[in-house]
Amino acid sequence: MAPGATARVVSREIPWLPGRTDMPPAYPAQRFFTPAERRCVDAITARLIPSDDGPGARDAGVTDFIDSQLAGFYGRGDRWYMRGPFADGLETQGYQSEHPPAGLYRHAIEALDAHCQGTLGANFADLQPAQQDELLTRLEEGDLELDGVSAAAFFSLVLENAIEGFFCDPIYGGNRDMVGWKLVGFPGARYDYRDYLDHDGARIDIEPVGLQGRPAWDPA
Repeated sequence: MAPGATARVVSREIPWLPGRTDMPPAYPAQRFFTPAERRCVDAITARLIPSDDGPGARDAGVTDFIDSQLAGFYGRGDRWYMRGPFADGLETQGYQSEHPPAGLYRHAIEALDAHCQGTLGANFADLQPAQQDELLTRLEEGDLELDGVSAAAFFSLVLENAIEGFFCDPIYGGNRDMVGWKLVGFPGARYDYRDYLDHDGARIDIEPVGLQGRPAWDPA
């Protein structure tokens, strides 16, 4: 950029206003889960990322993130090859279920709650935390079979989605108030880091910024 020049901010609005840019649209609050499914996923993710010594899945709105993702193209597997033949894949091959993610969630939650009702007399969400942890461990280790769906594949998918929801940009419905970023000291989607290049490895404490800025900022 030439000396004395100023950056031009692109905006669809006329007249153009300096210092203002187009804000990214908020991710639609789509909904897939039934109330019972939502309670189950909320209970699972709360055990995977508990609110012990810091914020957990519930603080970050992880269930909202997963709900929105499953209601969209990701949940339907629109961009994946989802035709047979289906076979047991290797661990290095990633997602191998015949069900798209939304279908896997729906089948697995129904089967998990049926198992919990039959063996413990309550749905997963209503069990004690220790009972929930034991069941999740069995799911992870493949020690618990769910009717018609892979328990290990379900656990792996929920864990992956919970981590995504905890650390995603808040525009996607998770990482509420940027609690995940604040926990690990990630400054977010900042435009410019030149002021912090010469810090000689010292810790930098700056407020994280999402794609829509910070809640304290007034985009108007």
